Amino acid sequence: MKKIELDKTREFNPLGMKSFVVHESEFFKIINFNLQAGVLFPVHSHDIEGQLSILVIEGEGFFLGDNDASMPARTGDMLVSDIREPHGVKAATDMRIVVTIAPPI
Repeated sequence: MKKIELDKTREFNPLGMKSFVVHESEFFKIINFNLQAGVLFPVHSHDIEGQLSILVIEGEGFFLGDNDASMPARTGDMLVSDIREPHGVKAATDMRIVVTIAPPI
C-alpha cells in the first residue's frame, strides 16, 4: 500500500506546465500536471492500446478533443478515454490534474 500526498506537488511553473510522476508500475502510471491559468496541455494521442483518465483536483478549464471539441472541466470532474483518442486540457484558472495511464507509456 502506498499513500500519495498530492498537496506536496502543488507547484506551478510561471512559463507553463509543471509535472510530477506520482506512481509508475508495469500496470499503470499516474502523473500530476499543474497548469497556470491560460496554459494549454496540447491535444495529442498515443498509438497504443489502453485507456487514460484525467481528474481535475483543483481549478477550472476545459477537456479538449479533436476537431475543437471541448467540455467544461471543474474540480472533481474526470475524463475517461482510450489513449488513441485525442485529448488535452486548457486551464481557465490555475488548474491541477491527475492523469492515470494504463498501460504506462
